[in-house]
Amino acid sequence: MSLVPSVAVPRAAFNPLPLYIALFCLLWSFAFVAGKIGVTDCPPLILLAARFSLAGVLILGITVLRGEAWSSLTWRDAAIFAILGVANNALYLGLGYTGLQTVSAGLGGLIVSANPVFTAVLAAAFLGEALTWRKVMGLLLGIAGVGFIVWHRMSVGSDDWHGILFTLASLASIVAGTILFKVLAPKGSLWVGNGVQNLAAGIVLLPLAFTFSSVADVVPSARLVGAFTFLVLGGSILAYLLWFHLLKVCGATAASAYHFLMPPLGMLFAFLVLGEHVEFRDLLGIVPVALGIYLVTRPAASALSKRSAT
Repeated sequence: MSLVPSVAVPRAAFNPLPLYIALFCLLWSFAFVAGKIGVTDCPPLILLAARFSLAGVLILGITVLRGEAWSSLTWRDAAIFAILGVANNALYLGLGYTGLQTVSAGLGGLIVSANPVFTAVLAAAFLGEALTWRKVMGLLLGIAGVGFIVWHRMSVGSDDWHGILFTLASLASIVAGTILFKVLAPKGSLWVGNGVQNLAAGIVLLPLAFTFSSVADVVPSARLVGAFTFLVLGGSILAYLLWFHLLKVCGATAASAYHFLMPPLGMLFAFLVLGEHVEFRDLLGIVPVALGIYLVTRPAASALSKRSAT
């Protein structure tokens, strides 16, 4: 029997951030496949208006049923989340889903994955983040990589250029929404804020959906129900909640960098679920995008030395 008193070694606290990142990437990348399935059987604006409206009602309804306080979300915060709903939901996915009608899910995911590069540049202009030579080189590489794959897809006729333009506009919307979130910095519950964001997007899209689309074009099917269920629960509720959390704890540039994982995951899901063909040239185009995002998001040497010193 030992006379030496035992010393309890404290367990390292569990860090859920890697789990949040992995779950976000899986949900976000698969959403392109679910969206492609959805717009096959339903006009995109009707699909999105129903998705956002239902997600907003579910979130806010659950909040009321659980008796949670709304006092943490001021009128200013609610207005900001409503604006973000227009940028991050109505415009981003409205344009993106319109593009998905004539663009493959893999290419759609790839184009949107370039947003870390553009976010980093705008973050330098509006958030005061330094724009180093590495970030400039990363921007050029990102544009070159996406441009290469877009040119290849157009040259072989697998994707329509009209759909590509809509997807590029969708990319601009998510970049603007990311910067707006950091600039306006809404406070309060992200859960309630996400409900306001979804409801605002649904309200904005409803009149547009019934003006430019017809309910008669909806083709009821089991795959449409499955895709819609995933988009509401996994996409609009869980994925966006994780996205806002990552923006808060990681910052605009670092959080956006996780979109780099979307192209390989999106192409993999599109191949497994939709049978979309992936060529070697498509994979080659991912290389400069990956290198560009690495250069954009890699911390400066001084920052690394400070971290190691602490």
